[in-house]
Amino acid sequence: MRRIHLKPAEPFTSALINRTGAFNAGALEAATRIVAQVREGGDAALRQLTAQFDGVELEGLRVPQEAIDAAPGQMDPDTLEALQQAAHQVRDFHERQVQQSWLFTREDGAIVGAKVTPLDSVGIYVPGGRALYPSTVLMNALPAQVAGVERIVCATPPQADGTVDAAILAACKLAGVTEVYTVGGAQAVAALAYGTETIAPVDKVTGPGNAYVAAAKKVVSGDVGIDMIAGPSEVCVVADETADARLVAIDLMAQAEHDPLAACYLVCFSEAYADKVESAIEAHMAKSTRADITRASLDDQGLIVVVETMAQALQAVNVIAPEHLEMHVAHAMEHLGAIRNAGAIFLGEWTPEAVGDYVAGPNHTLPTGGTARYASPLSVEEFVKKSSIIAYSAEALKNDARAVMQIATHEGLWAHAASVALRCEALLREEGVPVGAADAAGRVEGAEAAGAAGDCDARPAAEGGAA
Repeated sequence: MRRIHLKPAEPFTSALINRTGAFNAGALEAATRIVAQVREGGDAALRQLTAQFDGVELEGLRVPQEAIDAAPGQMDPDTLEALQQAAHQVRDFHERQVQQSWLFTREDGAIVGAKVTPLDSVGIYVPGGRALYPSTVLMNALPAQVAGVERIVCATPPQADGTVDAAILAACKLAGVTEVYTVGGAQAVAALAYGTETIAPVDKVTGPGNAYVAAAKKVVSGDVGIDMIAGPSEVCVVADETADARLVAIDLMAQAEHDPLAACYLVCFSEAYADKVESAIEAHMAKSTRADITRASLDDQGLIVVVETMAQALQAVNVIAPEHLEMHVAHAMEHLGAIRNAGAIFLGEWTPEAVGDYVAGPNHTLPTGGTARYASPLSVEEFVKKSSIIAYSAEALKNDARAVMQIATHEGLWAHAASVALRCEALLREEGVPVGAADAAGRVEGAEAAGAAGDCDARPAAEGGAA
């Protein structure tokens, strides 16, 4: 791992990070072509691209419901039980995020509020390739189900025999997925976004993937919603002298084994401790079943930052803004308030990132690439939309008319101001004040000339009711 030793009071800067983006220009160009090909060719294009990239000749694209229903019985019982436990705890956490519609009535009778409505349909992408991810199904589909989304579609690459892994199908059944399709890559994102003869389009696409999936999400964004454009996964571990170097080492490796591009950061307080961790990594590596991927990640993307103080360590964390942050330090909870930028925070030696990946409850779909500076984990909120509610009473319009017309006049929007002025006219007539449309228009024109807006009091403009 690359190593940096900060001097006392020296700040960590983003220039010291060697981050790999979510995708490169080549991936974006390829994804753009693939999206266009699927939009034009539909199911035929999906079959052609699946044969090209996955080496599978598909007959049907949709997984039969009978296969989904049968999947739990085809699994190892212990793995099924673990998925059931994870589903329960993930659902319980996300149920606490549900927001209700709300209304507030002002003293003048105006009603304002927000209406929370679930999306009609979402598509979740579940990667294949180096590993299978039933946990991704749970983390994307369960918040959608909790939000009240009726149609939840899963797209995932087929296995060599054209089927979908039983654990992924079982997770789909546990999480309320309504349709499963054996299609992966950028072509799956295109199909979810725009639809084909077999796959109806969705309102939003979520879920992680490789550089081509990330690029495809960028291409379709705006035509449909997306959750985020996720880059390579990351972990940052802050470890003091109380931390067991073996645990710190294995937690770094747990992230590195995802992908050669996964980024692992260790922030510690001495060169000697950094040496201990690297020695522990070598000891663990002999037992790893993914040693090549793990070593490539740590060698090419790994970074050790040696600092003098905890303040320096936390400053480095906030600059890195990691997807996952582990605090292997004494009294870890005491430092929580100083952490501003992290997707998920794991406190104490008994909290490895793996519990967050699978069963703790909070979502494991997290902002990567430093986007934790402004972005949040996937949540129920991603699967709802909000409509503002406004209902004015006559008294409320009277109270706000002057301000509305003043701002509209300043912005040069005559009809905006007139829409209020004409209502003022109607209110004045109800109160027995003899005014006409010319008076209402005069209120607006007079406001433009005098730099002040009219109001809805019971006096004609000629009598000084408006500027």
